[in-house]
Amino acid sequence: MGTKATIAKPEQNAGNKLTSGVAKTWSDFRNFLTDVRAEMRKVVTPSRKEVQATTSVVIVAVFIFGVYFMVVDGIFSVALTRLLDKLGAQ
Repeated sequence: MGTKATIAKPEQNAGNKLTSGVAKTWSDFRNFLTDVRAEMRKVVTPSRKEVQATTSVVIVAVFIFGVYFMVVDGIFSVALTRLLDKLGAQ
């Protein structure tokens, strides 16, 4: 009789572990959604003027970096061409 009780007990524990695991997962998911809702309340949508200002800054910065890299590329191109010409002449 003691053997039957021992065999039946692990099956009940497995069911309890499964149930508690599902409950914990659901609880974690609910906490996650609560945190997401709290963070979404903190989000501020920028005004049209702010969007235009930051867009202008980005466009100007891209143009400046493009010109800078074009100049640096030209300098390296000329230097490399001259170096290869000198090495090829010898």
